[in-house]
Amino acid sequence: MPTDTPTAIPSQAPGIPRAMFVYTLLYGGMTVLAGVLAYKQVRLWPSDLAVEAGIFPYLLLVVISSTLAQLYGQARANLLVIWGFVPLAISAALILLVLGLPASPDMGADRLGAFETVLSSTPRIMAAGPAAYGVSLLLNVWIFSKLRGANESGSTASLMIRGAIASALSQAIDSVIFITLAFYGEFPIANLMVGQVIAKVALSLLLVPFLITGGVAFARWLDAR
Repeated sequence: MPTDTPTAIPSQAPGIPRAMFVYTLLYGGMTVLAGVLAYKQVRLWPSDLAVEAGIFPYLLLVVISSTLAQLYGQARANLLVIWGFVPLAISAALILLVLGLPASPDMGADRLGAFETVLSSTPRIMAAGPAAYGVSLLLNVWIFSKLRGANESGSTASLMIRGAIASALSQAIDSVIFITLAFYGEFPIANLMVGQVIAKVALSLLLVPFLITGGVAFARWLDAR
């Protein structure tokens, strides 16, 4: 009797590049961590400028999105930013659930108070964070990609300059959106906004060019493994 010819099984299923997989995992973690670290204000030595510590994981979000835009295109980088709302939403829901559950009697009042202080926030702040995140990260990817141009050679110097400009502009917009949505009408926000913009732009110009260069090099190394 004739038998069916076995279907050929590919030796390896197609998948996403290894660097994109690794960076996507890191990106999801940084979206959640940024909101937690934002509760601490840190001084940018040697100046007296202060900035919320969430800027550090946020800078990694900028670096990762720019790295993916450089290697895999603007569309994939935008998709990563959009999917970043998923861990944000899930983490917010879990935080609300945990805050609503009764605390164990064995948990000291000081520990419980500290926990609730860090993880409790007003609805305005909870809405301001994702709004600022979405607009600023999509803007970062757009500026970074547009500055590349059709004939851009992709040199290290160009990569660093585009990364610095895109990050500085998107960071400034992020501060304006977040502070306005979160605190407008509660107290005068002009000085806070100016200080945050200056601090974030300074960090973008000093750190991001080197972080993006290293991020692209590491991604290429991962994909070559």
